[in-house]
Amino acid sequence: MKKYLALSVLFITLPSYAQLAPQQGISGEISLNAVITSSTSNFNTEGDATIDSLANEPESESESLIAPLGSIAYTFGKQLRQQIYFGTSREDIAVGTLAMELGYKHELSSGTVVDVSFLPTVISGETWQNPYQLNTARRETDITGNAYRLKLESISGSSFSLDLAYATTDVEDDLNAGTGLARDAESYYAKGGYRFIVSPTSFLIPSVIYIQHDADGSANSFDSYGTDISWFNILGKHSLVLTAGYARRDYDSASTLFTKARSDDELSLFAAYEYRDVMGWKDWSFISFVGYGDTQSNLTFYGESSYLLAVGLNYKF
Repeated sequence: MKKYLALSVLFITLPSYAQLAPQQGISGEISLNAVITSSTSNFNTEGDATIDSLANEPESESESLIAPLGSIAYTFGKQLRQQIYFGTSREDIAVGTLAMELGYKHELSSGTVVDVSFLPTVISGETWQNPYQLNTARRETDITGNAYRLKLESISGSSFSLDLAYATTDVEDDLNAGTGLARDAESYYAKGGYRFIVSPTSFLIPSVIYIQHDADGSANSFDSYGTDISWFNILGKHSLVLTAGYARRDYDSASTLFTKARSDDELSLFAAYEYRDVMGWKDWSFISFVGYGDTQSNLTFYGESSYLLAVGLNYKF
């Protein structure tokens, strides 16, 4: 999910498993962040438009920006068990899954929190019309799509959680028909996790993840099996989350451009830190996080790596 449903939104805090909000009404937060990103990928439209071999390793491209971002929620109902929200899931940001959502939460009497959301622009971006074209400048095109998500947290008051999603992807003017590499697709995502209490201020969440990606081209269709583990720790005003993940993707068939079916191994590392009441300012906090991802493929063309570093100030209201 992190690779296929990701939009850069920069809030971090530890997830809360108590009531949805301390009081009825509007709440939220806004942050100003300095961000540095770098990626190495043959699909990066900021890189070289012309390539001369499908065996070439891509060049690295970096970017820095200032990002003012925010989230808002309205909590209501008996015992504050219902909430409408727009922005990013705190639980997601803490473990490196960055996605903008419009959603509704309802805490049932059993303790289960049902969370239904729509991710309207999370798939959108730019790519090459034909990323495999050689010795001629490749042209950019748009990727559009939507994602729909259902999360069940603290199922029946337990430490189990389940995260399900469905997404569509549409690549405009895709020039890969007939090669087995057509990219329009439907994706199905499932993640199950369990929260282990280590101490009153620390816990671990190991998870297992499955993705089925059904593309129009069988050489771009795959099944992915993965796992990750996150450690959450609070010490006074300090909060720290560390996450490590691994996934294996096996593709359905070879394309006309490559002699064998693709297979990838993906490693991801993520760390998030927050210091609350910075300089004595109530509701202000210093935030930072760093992420690293690396994909090793049996086909050199698909090798990728990336990192992200962000620091900023967050205000909660």
